[in-house]
Amino acid sequence: MTTRSRARAITVAALTVAASALLSGCTGARDTAPSATATPIGTAVRQSCADLLPAEALAVYGKTFRQDTDWRPGKGTPAATIERQRGRVCRFVATDDPGTTVTLAVAHLPEKSLTTLKDALYDRGGSVPTYRVEGYYALADGVGRADAFPDPYWITTESTLFTEPGGAQPVVDAVRAVLQPTASASPTG
Repeated sequence: MTTRSRARAITVAALTVAASALLSGCTGARDTAPSATATPIGTAVRQSCADLLPAEALAVYGKTFRQDTDWRPGKGTPAATIERQRGRVCRFVATDDPGTTVTLAVAHLPEKSLTTLKDALYDRGGSVPTYRVEGYYALADGVGRADAFPDPYWITTESTLFTEPGGAQPVVDAVRAVLQPTASASPTG
């Protein structure tokens, strides 16, 4: 395993464990060991994948995407954590190149949970001010991951198309605009 692969594995494991422990620990079961069956603390995300990420937002990548409705997030991933918290998880696949995907997961979480997640990502580094909310980016093994926090939401998205922080910007912007439409409007002077 390369150093980069090890660093990514450690980061993902640390964030997943921290998020899982925090999210399950906030359920009121503080005296019991965290488990995958702990009561979710997240509020259900009601928007569909198509609502959160319209086709127009993905068109900027020069490909046509379709939603993979059979996809389920891998165990231990941020998307799996979000799914357990009643969040929305989505994967879009390029119709002309099935190896090109965009994964999106959105959770609506309590403030304490969001603060802990933000702190963990801040400690990792990779702050991205252009996301217009607290946001972070990391690239490992050719896959870019962006995390953004338009409170009270956690957005995480991954793709090989995200080779730099700006690569994820269209996805972050589109989802943020759906979740906080009034905050996304341009100020008028």
